[in-house]
Amino acid sequence: MDKSWLGTRVVTQIGILVNDIEAVSQAYADFLGVEKPAWSWTDPAEVARTEYNGQPAAGRAKLAFFDCGQLQIELIEPDEQPSTWRDYLNEHGEGPHHIAFVIDGMKEKITLLEKRGMPLAQKGEYTGGRYAYMDATRDLKLWIELLENDK
Repeated sequence: MDKSWLGTRVVTQIGILVNDIEAVSQAYADFLGVEKPAWSWTDPAEVARTEYNGQPAAGRAKLAFFDCGQLQIELIEPDEQPSTWRDYLNEHGEGPHHIAFVIDGMKEKITLLEKRGMPLAQKGEYTGGRYAYMDATRDLKLWIELLENDK
């Protein structure tokens, strides 16, 4: 039986905040020896139903993904609107933002992590599922992203 809080220990993704997704995407493509992926915008707030710190939020980001076997590298260039991405980038600069886990039972996992001192900061929907960013910086020194895909 898996004793992890999330029911998995498999890290699915590392999210990295950047100021220039074009330049950093090219640098990763060169480093990995792959084609530079196209970036795309996150859905607008009315589609994603984004909430940041418990309030509706308009923050969006450009995303580019590199699939590296079991692990995906996600590059994130936020717009200027308030979001976990923008605030973290402004405070800490470019670099790692989160590690992500694919989970089942989003509401239950959010409640569990909040009870353990990791508050929900941002959540939203994407085509095929939903995400939640949990502030685990006190204990784990970065954010945890929960990803729940529709079945």
